[in-house]
Amino acid sequence: MAVDVQAGIGRRAPLEMGADEFRTAGHRLVERIAGFLERLPADRVTRGEVPESVRGVVGRERLPEAGTAADRLLDEAAGLLFEHSLFNGHPRFWGFITSSAAPIGALADLLAAAVNPNVGGWLLSPAATEIERQTVRWIAQLVGYPDDCGGLLVSGGNVANFVGFWTGRRVRTPWEVRVQGFDAQARPVRVYASQETHTWIQKATDLSGMGTDAIRWIPTDSGLRMDTAALRRRIETDRAAGDLPLLVVGTAGSVSTGAIDSLGEVGAIAHEHGLWFHVDGAYGAPAAALPEAPSELKALSGADSLAIDPHKWLYAPLEAGCVLVRDERALHDTFSYHPPYYPDADESLEEPPTYYHEYGPQNSRGFRALKVWLALRQAGRAGYVAMIRDDIALARRMFELADADPEMEAVTHGLSVTTFRFVPRGLESGRADVEAWLDRLNRLLLDRLQREGEAFVSNAVVGGRFLLRACVVNFRTAPADVDALMAVVRRLGREIDAAERPAGLA
Repeated sequence: MAVDVQAGIGRRAPLEMGADEFRTAGHRLVERIAGFLERLPADRVTRGEVPESVRGVVGRERLPEAGTAADRLLDEAAGLLFEHSLFNGHPRFWGFITSSAAPIGALADLLAAAVNPNVGGWLLSPAATEIERQTVRWIAQLVGYPDDCGGLLVSGGNVANFVGFWTGRRVRTPWEVRVQGFDAQARPVRVYASQETHTWIQKATDLSGMGTDAIRWIPTDSGLRMDTAALRRRIETDRAAGDLPLLVVGTAGSVSTGAIDSLGEVGAIAHEHGLWFHVDGAYGAPAAALPEAPSELKALSGADSLAIDPHKWLYAPLEAGCVLVRDERALHDTFSYHPPYYPDADESLEEPPTYYHEYGPQNSRGFRALKVWLALRQAGRAGYVAMIRDDIALARRMFELADADPEMEAVTHGLSVTTFRFVPRGLESGRADVEAWLDRLNRLLLDRLQREGEAFVSNAVVGGRFLLRACVVNFRTAPADVDALMAVVRRLGREIDAAERPAGLA
């Protein structure tokens, strides 16, 4: 109904819901979600559908002219998602580094959306801002990073790494790069990363105006860790050539194998040469909370900036990334602009309020911190240590089962990532023709696994070999699920080998 301002008639907007209507629809939706979670372990991880079939279910209608009742729409949407999704909360989902999501996080997102604070500035979000500040401190405390650091919640690993990268670029560039850009000098700028670094580094150099040629790709050792001697030589060579080294990236848990660079040594080299030391711990940093974590992982505490993804190994629903920066002023100096239409902080206060729009790339910001804050409170440090330790043990079990199986070849185990491949009996690996078939066989096997949905893994290429890769960041996974994966791989692998092996190959 259109409002008649002159007549003073009350307004009923098409998107409004009365309290009783909202309560009824909400209760029904929560019941359906609870049923979905209850059925999830018995379901398939995915239906393996093709885009055309899902597009047909969603429909191709034009934008509707008239509206539809909210309860009906919620029922339709729930059915659509429950029937046509890949379920990363399924106990047998190990495909990518996307965790099972804590149920309290789902409820937190509902609460955050209902209040709808804009966590760009304290005036717009008093409680939400303070919760985010506390969440940043707690994440730092969990992983052993200095808790007087600066930091904020962002969308995920790419942006968390970008923020650390941009801060290092601002701090280590010896001119006003925010004003002058890179036209102020002609020296090539260099950043250093291992060959296992996630592709965010290409995006960061590209979007920063450096270009991807600025990246010096440092080789890795047999454990896929950065070769620190090669790093030192490369920096010294570049500096002698008149280039400008700016930043070194260390990896705390690589995507393919969970490899951890020797972060203490990498950081020492970076700081010796006056470079910014950034650690990409988007996946692996939470494992630093374990008392038994390796010293090279705990050395992330020496980073100038650190990226962590709560929606990976802290089990938060998407989206939730986090960046920590040792010197909070550096974060502010990298992102702050203050036009007259922004509110001024009350500097008379002993601790002025935080305006997050001055500490990161966003102005309007959703309340991502609530789901992380509540989960940290629900589980506590001890709960997270137990869950992360269990995930690592389950990935190790997977490696050991593959290693003991005459039809499997276990290749790597790092953090909670295991890589392996199916090798049929009677084939002698190492011959060029056999290796070519094993690569194709395991590609076909991966396709079957991902389409049929009994379990879901992804792939890695290590030493030129195509491997199956499982990453356990899933508090629902149990030993029986890991055992089931081996049985499924063995069965499907045999079927594909029998049907597809090239004639004469033995």
